[in-house]
Amino acid sequence: GKYFASIIKEVASDLEESKYQNVELRLSIYGKSKDEWDRLAAWAIDSNVYSDNVRWLIQTPRLFDIFKLNKVLNNFQQVIDNIFLPLFEVTARPSSHPNLHKFLQYVIGFDSVDDESKPEKNPLFDKDTPKPEQWSDDENPNYAYYMYYMYANLAVLNHFRAEKGLPVFVLRP
Repeated sequence: GKYFASIIKEVASDLEESKYQNVELRLSIYGKSKDEWDRLAAWAIDSNVYSDNVRWLIQTPRLFDIFKLNKVLNNFQQVIDNIFLPLFEVTARPSSHPNLHKFLQYVIGFDSVDDESKPEKNPLFDKDTPKPEQWSDDENPNYAYYMYYMYANLAVLNHFRAEKGLPVFVLRP
C-alpha cells in the first residue's frame, strides 16, 4: 500500500500544479468481508491520498463463485451485505466509521468489473431466480442479477445519503 500511495501522491501533486486536470481512479471492494471498507478507508486516510483533483470510483469484481468455492461466503446476500451495510451504517452515524466517512467524500461512484470473455451459464433473471439469501450455487449469479442488486441498494443508499445532506454515488457498470 505504501508504494501505491506514493505513486498516487506524486500524480496528485502534478495534477494540483496543473490546476485544471483531474483524475478518476479505481479501488476495489470485493464484498468478501464487512471490514473491507474500514481497511480501505484507513489506508486512504493514513496514506493521505486525497486531493481535490482526485476522485475515486469503487469497482466491485464479480467473484462470488470464488468466495463460495473457497468457503469464504455461503450465499450472495453476504456479498451485498458486505458491500452495502457499512455504507448504510456510516450514513446513519458517521462516527461509527470515521475514516470511512472522510474517505467517502472523495468517492463518486461504483463500477462493476467482469471477465467478459467468460460466457454466462444462466443469463435468465426472472421471478423464479433465487433471492440473494437463497443463492448458494457454486456458480456466479449472472451480470443482470449483480447489477439489479447493486442498483437497488445504491438507489436506497443514495436516497438516504441525500436526506442526510451527504454526497450520493453514480453507478457506471
